[in-house]
Amino acid sequence: MINAVLKIVFLALLAAANPAFASVVKMSNSGICHPPQSSWYDRTKTFQPFDSVKECLASGGRLPKGMARPSVSDRRVIKSSDSDSYSRSAFGHGWDDADGDCQDSRAEVLIQMSSTPVRFATDRRCRVVTGRWISPFSGNVIQNSSKVEIDHVVPLKWAWDRGANYWSDANREWFANDPVNLLPVESSLNSSISGIEKIS
Repeated sequence: MINAVLKIVFLALLAAANPAFASVVKMSNSGICHPPQSSWYDRTKTFQPFDSVKECLASGGRLPKGMARPSVSDRRVIKSSDSDSYSRSAFGHGWDDADGDCQDSRAEVLIQMSSTPVRFATDRRCRVVTGRWISPFSGNVIQNSSKVEIDHVVPLKWAWDRGANYWSDANREWFANDPVNLLPVESSLNSSISGIEKIS
């Protein structure tokens, strides 16, 4: 349940903050279905969201003038191709240290989410070894960082299948390392929880 709520909140924030990341189809108050390719997409602020053009059209919407309805076979080919071409490396290689302070995205999430000051492996303060994290799934307290995995609230494969395959490499890497989309979870429970992508 927490996973589904976090996904909805995150996607809403992401779409509001940067419409280029949104892959939702927007049905305007006038009943026009605007996919991201529509020239009116960014200007449509009040809308009903749909996962696809097909769903929007099925609910009584219509496409903007000059925009052709994609054929069923086109959608099938694109979806299959996109799913088959997904690779974790499309979102960068591991955790990024964008600000160059030697603390990568994993370390920064561990520091931010710990309810007590963390302890580092060395005086350089790069790698977190202990802290206090509460598992969102079991409520258990975790104090050893090696027992914590950092997961994506919105899984990378899920994002890829919904439009991230069209983003630039830089945007995908940003998305994979965005602290808003990262959650420390219990390693022992992580593999048994569906819907969250395991990334350590």
